[in-house]
Amino acid sequence: MQRRHFLAAATSLAAAHPLARPAYAQGAAKVLRVIPAANLTSLDPIWTTAPATKNHGYLVYDQIAAVDAEFVPRPQMAEGWEIGDDGRSWTFMLREGLRFHDGEPVRSADCIASIRRWWARDVFGQVLASQTDDIEALDDRRFRFRLKRPFPMLAAALGKSNSSQCFIMPERIARTDPGQQITDPTGSGPFRFLREQWVAGVKAVYAKHEAYVPRSEPVSSIAGGRVARVDRIEWTVIPDAATAAAALRTGEQDYWDQAMHDLLPSLRRDRNIVVEPRDRSGTYAMLRFNHLQAPFNNPAIRQAVAMAVDQSQYMQAVAGNEPGAWGTCEGFFACSGPMASEAGNAVLKTRSIERAQAALRAAGYNGEKVVQIAATDSAPLTAVSEVTADLLRRMGFNLDYVASDWGSMLQRRNSREPVERGGWSVFHTVWNGADILSPAVNTLVRANGGAAWFGWPSDPELETLRNAWFEAPDLAGQQAVVQRLQEQAFRSMPYVPLGYYVQSAAWRRNVTGVFPVPTTVYWNIGKSD
Repeated sequence: MQRRHFLAAATSLAAAHPLARPAYAQGAAKVLRVIPAANLTSLDPIWTTAPATKNHGYLVYDQIAAVDAEFVPRPQMAEGWEIGDDGRSWTFMLREGLRFHDGEPVRSADCIASIRRWWARDVFGQVLASQTDDIEALDDRRFRFRLKRPFPMLAAALGKSNSSQCFIMPERIARTDPGQQITDPTGSGPFRFLREQWVAGVKAVYAKHEAYVPRSEPVSSIAGGRVARVDRIEWTVIPDAATAAAALRTGEQDYWDQAMHDLLPSLRRDRNIVVEPRDRSGTYAMLRFNHLQAPFNNPAIRQAVAMAVDQSQYMQAVAGNEPGAWGTCEGFFACSGPMASEAGNAVLKTRSIERAQAALRAAGYNGEKVVQIAATDSAPLTAVSEVTADLLRRMGFNLDYVASDWGSMLQRRNSREPVERGGWSVFHTVWNGADILSPAVNTLVRANGGAAWFGWPSDPELETLRNAWFEAPDLAGQQAVVQRLQEQAFRSMPYVPLGYYVQSAAWRRNVTGVFPVPTTVYWNIGKSD
């Protein structure tokens, strides 16, 4: 067997960002006070892909592997791994001293149960599951994958940064049905969740996990040492952007996850505040259809909507006219990545309400009620939702626009019922560029019916092409498959791409160690005196 500490992921970004490595103050206990982008409504990052839950997961859980700034998987909880039997055997060795927040050691059985729960829901994990004969515990620190055939992206799947991550939980928790939410937030990550202090819609509190032993390597994206530089992290939900900005200016708050675009110029003029994007791959907006219910169970009607979309209108609604703040990307994969393509996108380049109206009539729309669910406590989602509502009304849809808080919207999107019984027709979501780099990680191009992400598209041809992408021998082969896959996606329209914007965070200058990363993490961030 050949020992390997990492394998290159098949879909890597071109360049790594420079790392920030400042000195950190020592001494008295420190609290990092954060204004999160959205309310924490669920503690289960496997059950939901909601960004707030993902950010929560990165605090309280750890991963077996983690991708670095160039999307190369490195050992994280693992000390390393061995690959044998011509690529059909992967043996992972856990680092010594890993402990859960309840003091129990992390064992192979915990990892296996967590992997099985994760791959029941994650699109990349589902591919790994289909290639796996078994996962067996060799002892408390070693476990082995036995594969049907070589799967070089195994470590990349376990260590990916996009939703949903393979976070490791105690076996007793990981055995929870993947379709049911967990309520016990015990993990082994650098921070503990103080559940007794959690007030949904108001605050969430985390304390340093004193038994956590970080890796010694420098941080690189989500890989390397996940060091708790503060003793406590407090999230305070402040829905009003002006109030959030004022709290940052006065020092009542230290860090704002997603500073509003129209407030960025004034924040930049404040000498005590830093304004920078941490994720430079962009945040991509999408319009998702419910494929189970009329009228959007008709692909011709979905295509008619796409014909009316002008991405620049959506992105200006989010980010205004600030140079470099947004861009169009008329394809299903991140325009910053190697799978970007223009194939088949003529329907999205139509940009005509009149032609969309004609296409809607030709498709046989019969006045069915359309329920659009929208979040009111996320400024970008509110902005794109309002653009879509206006577009659908002008096209002639019988629209019911249902605005609610983020948590309520998430609960309603679970429903597969008709709109008359509490269901929905369309909603919006945003994903980081790293989340849609390729067919391996783009959750929204999965079209396996009831097992697909919310909206539940079913397209056997799209699934066949996605599987063919994994079989491609090299990058050129993958790109050739993506051309055909995207052409099919524009025929079946699992969702409508709406463009991307660059989201900036803002923090006080005494906040140290903020580093580039394609998601929101708070480890390695400290505060100077």
